[in-house]
Amino acid sequence: MKKISYQTIIEQVSDLVVKTNHVIQQEVKKKIKESLSIENIPLSKKYLGIILENIDLAEKQKVPVCQDTGLAVFFVRQGSDVIVDTGCYNNIEDVINAGLRIGSSKGYLRSSIVEPISRENTADNTPGTIHLLAGQKGEFEITLLVKGFGSENTSALKMLSPTAGKKVVERFVVNVVKKAGSLPCPPIFVGVGIGGSFEKSAILSKLALCNMGKDSPYRLWESEILRKINALNIGAGGFGGKTTALDVRIETFPTHIAGLPVAVNISCWAHRCGTINL
Repeated sequence: MKKISYQTIIEQVSDLVVKTNHVIQQEVKKKIKESLSIENIPLSKKYLGIILENIDLAEKQKVPVCQDTGLAVFFVRQGSDVIVDTGCYNNIEDVINAGLRIGSSKGYLRSSIVEPISRENTADNTPGTIHLLAGQKGEFEITLLVKGFGSENTSALKMLSPTAGKKVVERFVVNVVKKAGSLPCPPIFVGVGIGGSFEKSAILSKLALCNMGKDSPYRLWESEILRKINALNIGAGGFGGKTTALDVRIETFPTHIAGLPVAVNISCWAHRCGTINL
């Protein structure tokens, strides 16, 4: 049996919130540098250069890489033999939100979370969106995906016919990106969730965005969709060019015989994702 204290979770989550907003993953920087090296449209090339300069300055000066510090989406994987001592907090969600609150203050993050109807700001970036998932024995992992809403607002979900097939799925994904145009601040990352139910496919699409740099059973298909997206010629910043998207990732789950839910979640070039294991 493994026991984890709320103090440890709060401390680690607060640090994760700061680091994820200040430091872009090496895999993401590598892809942006690769796109810069092949781009031949002057404005797009300049835009990519500014992005890389921005990333370096944010890391060196310890400030957010983007003014939209996003909505915090957490995926928590907890094994059946792991116990969380929540102390004075009601549940694990309250513990994680305490860490988010501290990290937002410590990292100088913009307060972006509001009550949906009154639009009153919560003033501390809480609550985050928290998904609790079953983990392996001994596992306690927290992944944070920071979702800016310039890109989030261009995401889409569609209930396709069960007979649609791969080509129809591809067409839907590419059309979502085409419709989005320059709004999600390309070059973008694209997460695709296929299967499950209406809400499951949306969660899968966000999980897919967390898989950048990891192995995938759909790598050939992902590469083909990426090729078709980049053929749209939207380009960096919407100025045209060879790179509209930097990567595409797919997550699937069994679904009902009568349906085929497909969700597309888009992340901007400032793709911010980080993981801690306790």
